[in-house]
Amino acid sequence: MIPTLLSSPLQGFTDFRFRNALHKYFGGIDTFYAPYIRLDGKLIIKNSYQRDLNLENNTTLELIPQVMTNDADEFLFVVKYIQELGYKELNWNLGCPYPMVTKRGMGSGLICQPTKIDHILERTHSETDVVVSMKMRMGYENPEEILAVFPILDKYPLKNIAIHARIGKQLYNGGVNLEAFQRCTENTKHKLYYNGDITSVAKYREMQERFPNIDHFMIGRGLISDPFLPSMIKNNTTDYPKDRWQIFSDFHDTIYQEYDAALSGPTPIRMKMLGFWGYFSNSFSDPQKTFKKIKKAQSPRAYQEAVKEIFNKEK
Repeated sequence: MIPTLLSSPLQGFTDFRFRNALHKYFGGIDTFYAPYIRLDGKLIIKNSYQRDLNLENNTTLELIPQVMTNDADEFLFVVKYIQELGYKELNWNLGCPYPMVTKRGMGSGLICQPTKIDHILERTHSETDVVVSMKMRMGYENPEEILAVFPILDKYPLKNIAIHARIGKQLYNGGVNLEAFQRCTENTKHKLYYNGDITSVAKYREMQERFPNIDHFMIGRGLISDPFLPSMIKNNTTDYPKDRWQIFSDFHDTIYQEYDAALSGPTPIRMKMLGFWGYFSNSFSDPQKTFKKIKKAQSPRAYQEAVKEIFNKEK
């Protein structure tokens, strides 16, 4: 069975520049989710969100917008905006684990409020014809929280629920809770997607064997660490292409040039690429030394020389 693979959005990483380059050089992802739109009480769509969802910037791949809110009016405002652009589906983020979000009752901090979730879904389904899908953790404090929400979710024609098999307060620490995910599969009528720690073909195979009824898998951090992973999963192989490092190098150069053109000055581009190398370095034979070399490069010229040296060593 060839799985359907989805890109889990990571704020600050998986914008249209990254998505387009990844799709061009590696492929393997069937559907991308855009990083969430967050309004913070103002019914205004920021320019960065507008650019990211602009159809002209997303011509070659399937993209689903995402919203993070605990307010029905905000949700409906975003629905109207994305429908005007031509999108038919909106994904609701109840998964973000970070305290600055959860303390405000959003992301995974909203899972413990079934009444509020019910209110937003009721208004959305009675006032719009948008297709709603969910991206969730299993709770914030404990994995039983999601079980209390399922009866609410089962009232609505949701497209799917993608579940990251951790709780919010774990952030990305500790392991995934596969027993709790199994309970999720037994307690809802909705189609579930699996998300969490798919960082290798072996890990994917382990999850597929553990959950044979799941045929949609979402990859987040593993996709940035190893962009070849989706196509390798699809081709059922652990072998990289012969020109692996040339492809990776071309991909890197493309996103570097795109971000360099969009960001002003040497510091923003340096910090942007340093963030990527925190993940990229995991693909290299010595991750710590690779990241250290990038970190030491203080100027654009030093950075480019460090990158060239890193790729040449692997080639």
